Amino acid sequence: MYIFVLLMLAGGVFGYFMRRCTAVNPMAIITWLVWALLLLLGIEVGANDSLMKSLPAIGITGAAIAVAGTLGSCSLAWLLWKWVKGSQDFHDKETGVSEDRVKSETPLRGSLVIVSFFIAGIVLGLFGLVEDTHVRDISYAVLCVMLFCVGYGLGSKPYIMRRFKTLNPRLALLPLATILGTLIVCLALSMFMDYSVASVLAVGSGFGYYSLSSIMISQSLGAELGTIALLSNIVRELITLLGAPLLVKMFGKLAPISAGGATTMDSTLPVIMRTLGEDFVLVSMFHGFLVDFSVPFLVAFFCSL
Repeated sequence: MYIFVLLMLAGGVFGYFMRRCTAVNPMAIITWLVWALLLLLGIEVGANDSLMKSLPAIGITGAAIAVAGTLGSCSLAWLLWKWVKGSQDFHDKETGVSEDRVKSETPLRGSLVIVSFFIAGIVLGLFGLVEDTHVRDISYAVLCVMLFCVGYGLGSKPYIMRRFKTLNPRLALLPLATILGTLIVCLALSMFMDYSVASVLAVGSGFGYYSLSSIMISQSLGAELGTIALLSNIVRELITLLGAPLLVKMFGKLAPISAGGATTMDSTLPVIMRTLGEDFVLVSMFHGFLVDFSVPFLVAFFCSL
């Protein structure tokens, strides 16, 4: 599993030295690779009769991990908010994100496309329209390319780190609160599940990054846990997209950001901005960047246990 981490680091170094090159758009490449990987995962799931029969139970398991992880991270975010709200001055306008651009995005569209490719793969596998003999090997190769592209995309944006230097030190602890809160509650939940502690923690470590985490887990722990990870992290993102105002009332203003996990720099950013205002955009981007970066490391670690 450590080859995944090394590929991401290599991509980051390459991206840093190629940061002035605009001919390559890593995000567009990643999008296509994600669609391909989830189509392949769907084929593997659809071709497995026993896995298809247990799909409803798998969905419930995934949702339980998503809800537990979200509540854990929001609880620590609430404690952090209590600590910082009396001293933090939210007047930094250097957000790096246009309000018009954010409001024009459609957060749910990406999730629907992801689900569509996964379902299409299930149909292909279920009816035997595609042979699944080499699906695992193809998925592994595509995943390696995608991880390199993810690292490239992060490494090519050093300006993000410069902007993060203006962030209040106390709010900089939010990514840590999200990660620890999720893992602590998932650890407790694993005691009541039929899956190993490491498996549940690997699923929880996706933090809403359903594409990368589900494929990494399916490669290491099998299609069943990969499907649980996919469903769990989609549910976590949907909780943030649909329940942001309620999360603010229950856990304070940092809760929607913590609930969004790794997605708060992209798909859940519009909802966070509409709910909290543009003063929290920098916090959201910082949080998403670090949690996003932690996913392959944590998932690889728990899958190796």
